[in-house]
Amino acid sequence: MAKILCSPSKYVQGAGELKKLGEYAQKYGKKALVLITESGYKRIGDVVNTGFEGYEITPVYEYFNRECSKNEINRLVDIMNEKGCDVVIGIGGGKILDTAKAVAYYKEAPVLICPTIASTDAPCSALSVIYTDAGVFEEYLFLPANLDMVLMDTEIIAKSPVRLTVSGMGDALATYFEARACQASGATTCAGGQVTQAAIALAKLCFDTLMAEGVKAKLALEAGACTPAVEKVIEANTLLSGIGFESGGLAGAHAIHNGFTVLDECHHMYHGEKVAFGTITQLVLENIPVEELEDIIDWCIELGLPVTLKELGITEVTDEKLMAVATAACAENDTLHNMPFEVTPETVCAAIKAADAYGKYFLGE
Repeated sequence: MAKILCSPSKYVQGAGELKKLGEYAQKYGKKALVLITESGYKRIGDVVNTGFEGYEITPVYEYFNRECSKNEINRLVDIMNEKGCDVVIGIGGGKILDTAKAVAYYKEAPVLICPTIASTDAPCSALSVIYTDAGVFEEYLFLPANLDMVLMDTEIIAKSPVRLTVSGMGDALATYFEARACQASGATTCAGGQVTQAAIALAKLCFDTLMAEGVKAKLALEAGACTPAVEKVIEANTLLSGIGFESGGLAGAHAIHNGFTVLDECHHMYHGEKVAFGTITQLVLENIPVEELEDIIDWCIELGLPVTLKELGITEVTDEKLMAVATAACAENDTLHNMPFEVTPETVCAAIKAADAYGKYFLGE
């Protein structure tokens, strides 16, 4: 099988770049469906409107209904048809960006992505994660092409809640370990081929950046400062992790995250927070050396990422709940089977229990 790497056509990162949105977007169409949350528009609508002034493109704003579901995608496709829009712009977080990508796919229209947070690696991928209207994972929608453009305004991202950027680090933490597992198993990646050396190198750079800059970036953001460490983490969370996971592959961590979506207690947790615990669980399945496991758990603790089931919101742990999570994680169409060894609901359930025990141990509980 061929080795394949893919990436967005253009990636732009810098302070104040959203003020140039119209300059960039007019190259792709004349009327843009701009997908944004109501709260997001209240927060940065003036900046976005300024970005369109004086350019040959008209924005049509539509508020997002909170879930990247088939019903929401169909609703927005109908609005594009009704309004005559020829380009899609998504402004916001992971689910809104995935929805914009899916809408553009069904309309065969260009898509520009403008993250206002650095909480996931969704912006750079040719992939949309589809949920039910109730927020339960349903399926992956693999898109035939990557995005036309990703626009990262670090000035806006640095003002977002710190927890969101930390969640993005939790999501990006999985990238190298899942790519490494896919390389070992010869699994087919989201890009449609096997892992390239470039994808592994970017995934490893992502991991190294998080370890070196993550805590510094969190402290800087808490102080209201956008420092070089923050800039590097934003790039790691978005570009390095985005290319790394798509062309490197998904394995245990994200499948285990998907398993946790079946528990209502976890719905208040961000994607990357659940992925971080899923990463620790994957590493338990792999039985990595205790020194490496300790370093990663300590890093998660320092950042405030969950390392126990209680921190994920599961206060009453039962075998039935954990087996439900493990069974969902082992679904036939999910990525846990990209691990380089056989996995079963029983082995995953045991790894979740052990990961929880290790987290408690390193927390001193």
